Amino acid sequence: MTTYRTQNWTVTKPGAKGRNGMVVSQNREAAEAGAAILEAGGNAADAAVAAAFALATVEPWNSGLGGIGFAVVMKAGESAAQVVDFGPVASRNANPADYPLTGQMKKDLFTWPEVVGDVNIHGPLSFLIPSSVAGYARLKQAFGTQMPIAELLAPAIALARRGLAQDWYTTLKIASSASVLRLYDESARIYLPNGLPPVPPYQGEPGFFPLGRLGATIERLAQAGLQDFYSGDVAESLVADIAKAGGKVDARDLASCQAELRPAPTIAWRGTHVLHTSGGLTAAPTLEAVVKGMDAARPGADGPDAAWFATLSRVMRQAYADRLEGLGAAKAASEPGDTCTTHLTVVDGEGNLVAMTTTLLSSMGSRYVLPGSGVLMNNGMMWFDPRPGSANQIAPGARPLCNMSPIIATPQDGSWPRVAIGASGGRRILASVYQMLAFTLDCGADVETAAHWPRIDVSGPDSTSADMRLPAQTLEALAQAGPLSVVEHGVLPINFACPNIIKADRDGAEGISDVISPWSAAVAARG
Repeated sequence: MTTYRTQNWTVTKPGAKGRNGMVVSQNREAAEAGAAILEAGGNAADAAVAAAFALATVEPWNSGLGGIGFAVVMKAGESAAQVVDFGPVASRNANPADYPLTGQMKKDLFTWPEVVGDVNIHGPLSFLIPSSVAGYARLKQAFGTQMPIAELLAPAIALARRGLAQDWYTTLKIASSASVLRLYDESARIYLPNGLPPVPPYQGEPGFFPLGRLGATIERLAQAGLQDFYSGDVAESLVADIAKAGGKVDARDLASCQAELRPAPTIAWRGTHVLHTSGGLTAAPTLEAVVKGMDAARPGADGPDAAWFATLSRVMRQAYADRLEGLGAAKAASEPGDTCTTHLTVVDGEGNLVAMTTTLLSSMGSRYVLPGSGVLMNNGMMWFDPRPGSANQIAPGARPLCNMSPIIATPQDGSWPRVAIGASGGRRILASVYQMLAFTLDCGADVETAAHWPRIDVSGPDSTSADMRLPAQTLEALAQAGPLSVVEHGVLPINFACPNIIKADRDGAEGISDVISPWSAAVAARG
């Protein structure tokens, strides 16, 4: 039986080139917000902060003030990168007893044992400490200019005042989570007017709809500073709403929340390049295993051949088996659903680079909007294995394993050109990042060409998914290498991660966003 196709078109996405910097994001308006900061005299870190806050207002299902993340930063005059780590951390009050098991297995983003009421997946018991604002603050403090935070937040405030675009993609994203959004009053009030997902008008422009008190919260942070999120008026609102809902994150959790700044761990790439990673409990250790396993497999200048893809399939499945075995979850399935993550990549005119991935984990995170602030909270508790005694168990202040993988790649001698890359898509992130690096570093493809080449996905130890556009010879080799699904690369169902990339040289940069994502864009700053 042939693969069912939902679309009958050939999709392309324009890249961008410029000498004065650029921002690549999963939403064009956020990329434009960051580019405007570059044009106003800000640097890459400033632009990344502006774009991240803008993303909270224009794609609230992917990231936001209630999320977490990692950024890899490299200054133009240096050859070593640093990590801004604002990754997931459980409340000091987290208690495994709050997550009793039903005795069944749950196939959501992860195949964990099912928890009674799915309280680890949505609602107030699914919250981890929201560290995104702390990460953005540390990014600006350590790497930004003297540009006032109010100026960086001005685009987000304007977008919040305008409201969220009421177009078909908004309808699609909200409808995907509507069955849970309706359980929580403020979430339903904002995202399900009249009890249904908002739909665009039949003709004309889509219009916009409000996002509760999110805009007022960003305005407050612009006036009082980002620390207000953790020890000021915004913090008081967050704590009150979380306590009323029955969540565990409290004032002490917020007050102690800090982003860590540390050297970026590195991975040697074929003796020609160095990958500067986020390290730790991200996808970086598994990426290193894939890089080592693929060292002898050299793709040609015309792109990877059938043998290369077959080798990658085997190597990645083994790498995931090793990764998941360490969690006591070797039988975990790949993530079948929509993940709530965004990646943005920035370079400024001097060559400073930022690769930042932020997330709420699931689409719409916990699906719980705190009414006093309009903050949509993460559901990071789902990263933990709810079985007591597991290697990734729920515990006070614990940090779970996650899949983010922002990368900056440099020639081995620290020279140029340099590549900054990352993706959204849960366990699919690793495969897309590795292949985009191989296409650009090994094959020498320009970023626009690389972004349009079909890829495979390996999200676990048991099988491989292949883009149906790959040549028949490649699909045959993949089928011989192991269990294979031939799938379509489209907006929904989602079968591949959404990468974006910048390649920067001394005299300028080129970048491109994910080809399939309808809102994504690379925007170059004007001279």
